[in-house]
Amino acid sequence: MLRTNNNEYRDPFESCFDPELFRLSDELQKVDKLLNDSRIIQPFRERFGTKIGRETIPVLTYLRLMYLKDRYQLGYESLVEEVKDNIKWRRFSQIPVDKKVPHYTTLIKLTQKYGPKMIEAVNRQLLDQLKSKKVLKGKKLRMDTTVVESNIHYPTDAGLLSDSVRKITTIVKEIKEQGHAARIQFRDRTRTVTKTILKLCKNLRNKAKSKKENFKEQTRELMKISKNVVQQAKDVLHDTAEAATIDIFDGIKALHDDLRKFVGIADCLQEQTQKVLVNNRQSIDSRIVSIFDTTARPIKKGKLGVKAEFGRKIILQDTEQRIITGYQVLEENPADSDLIEGGVERHRDVFDKPPDEIATDRGFSSADNEDKLKRAGIKRISMPKKGKLSKERKQHQKQHWFKRLQRFRAGCEAKISLLKRKFGLRRSRLRGSRGTEIHVGWAILAHNLWQTTRLT
Repeated sequence: MLRTNNNEYRDPFESCFDPELFRLSDELQKVDKLLNDSRIIQPFRERFGTKIGRETIPVLTYLRLMYLKDRYQLGYESLVEEVKDNIKWRRFSQIPVDKKVPHYTTLIKLTQKYGPKMIEAVNRQLLDQLKSKKVLKGKKLRMDTTVVESNIHYPTDAGLLSDSVRKITTIVKEIKEQGHAARIQFRDRTRTVTKTILKLCKNLRNKAKSKKENFKEQTRELMKISKNVVQQAKDVLHDTAEAATIDIFDGIKALHDDLRKFVGIADCLQEQTQKVLVNNRQSIDSRIVSIFDTTARPIKKGKLGVKAEFGRKIILQDTEQRIITGYQVLEENPADSDLIEGGVERHRDVFDKPPDEIATDRGFSSADNEDKLKRAGIKRISMPKKGKLSKERKQHQKQHWFKRLQRFRAGCEAKISLLKRKFGLRRSRLRGSRGTEIHVGWAILAHNLWQTTRLT
């Protein structure tokens, strides 16, 4: 059963101590006032407003705890321990001193239960609240893209093959411990894989000319081991297929499904590695960079000293008040020039009209984008053109308003840096596209609440 707030919130010790001990900082007071608005919890009522089942922790308590988590970049366990020991944070979270702080696993389960759509809806309710107070105007719009890294180690073909062998071996051992696939012989090759990886690492430090050939030879050896392990795992899958369909309440079904998943990933990795060994990298579509996050991609952003980042590309847009009014976690790595129409539509959805002015970098520029933006009703478009400029175009881009909007656009770089340094947008701790959407949504909600406290 959904609980929206703690109606019984009374701290029996508050009257016994100096009021300064419970007084919130200016920031937390303003955030508390913003979250007390009934519109903020309306999406929870509409989606999860049932009157049956066990009571959840109050939604307002959950929102406050998640704000503290993202504002100060704490883990779930660290957050719970900090709130336990901090009277002001207890007061902010509406948890009396004589009551227990929710267990960190409860917060994890609720975060997964509510999902990315709920966070997006709460963000939208906050924007509507700011619009009604005329804090948010939306006359200007700026957009930029960045990469949110996945929580994975640096991917190499040899490392991915060894990861798949270890994971498959672990699952098969668990299946055999339950008494299944007893007739299937499965050889543990993890020690051999470890020795091969060590040889490969020593070879990388070697200055001999044959280093490249030795590297390929050891990678082929890992491929051979992986193929043998995968073949034995397929025999285990065939032997446990019937048990997995009958014992639906037993752990064997989940293990069987996991084994099938990682066997498929290992097959893809072998094909991918074979193409790399024959220098056919261009034909690798949807390159796998982690066996645990198969939808993460290598993305090049042109940063000095950084060849590629491994994760997901996101687009961010904000207005002259520096409130983020739209974001999207993107699949694969689409060109920036294909994203500008979607950004304007998100702005129109929030403000019911297009912006008067828009500023982007040259990555968003294309032959048709300026014409499309003009037809959308945008009066001033500051979008540097790619390639060699004509005399007329140079004069156009030297105008005062064009340069002013480009200075406004440069604030996107500072905004992205702030989100990565202070709100945890550098790396997603949750796996998969859905997990990244959840992580990004909470980081942006925490930022918008914090930024609002500076404007009001």
